[in-house]
Amino acid sequence: MIYNTEEFVFKAPPAVTRARRVLIKPAADYLAPYPVSTSREMMASIIQGIRDVSDTDIIILEGTPTGAPVAPVFKNLGYVFPRVLPLDVKDATLVEVDSPLLKPLAIPTFMVPNVILSSDYLISVAPLKVIKQQGWLSIANLLSLLPSVRYGDGAPRGWRELYELDINMVLADLYYTMPFDLGIIEAREIFTGETLDVGETQPYGKVFMGDPYQVDREVSQVLGIKTDYLRLIDEARADLET
Repeated sequence: MIYNTEEFVFKAPPAVTRARRVLIKPAADYLAPYPVSTSREMMASIIQGIRDVSDTDIIILEGTPTGAPVAPVFKNLGYVFPRVLPLDVKDATLVEVDSPLLKPLAIPTFMVPNVILSSDYLISVAPLKVIKQQGWLSIANLLSLLPSVRYGDGAPRGWRELYELDINMVLADLYYTMPFDLGIIEAREIFTGETLDVGETQPYGKVFMGDPYQVDREVSQVLGIKTDYLRLIDEARADLET
């Protein structure tokens, strides 16, 4: 669904009322505010919407590309909310999760934070970004959940290896291996750049919300954005269905 920014109020889906733990994954791997990162206002709206229907545990989970602590980023962005637990990917217990695909596109197994598997409802909330002429949306936002000690600057080849494999293939594998329930794209502005933290913005005034695949597809179609990982997800789905 598409909302005007000034009219958007997060209303938790019915599944949230049954969840014992809800995990929110913002874009908060850089110190810069919105539209580089998810805004505090959006996070507050989501948390309030959850609290309106449930007293469930709420977790905010994020990691930085360098493996530096995420706590200063959370503080700088104003992610301080009562009865909400902030967690750092680098401090999480990791578990190995196999791809459900018979023929994974790039990576057959990911190491992911165990708290993801122990959460009942998963929300990815990200700014609308176009990076190197490619959509970087709610599914791409999951990339920083991969621990830097295994995949990032703390690893022998770091993020470079994932990009050499083809980052869109990696994202398609990640979509199937770590499925999220809800995607929210904060499109008050459109961020366009060559990197995730340096670019130009233009006003847009919308919020997109829905299933992560569907919401990324809708944004890409409405704005005419090329988002290659969606095509690869489609191709992989045929393999999964057979």
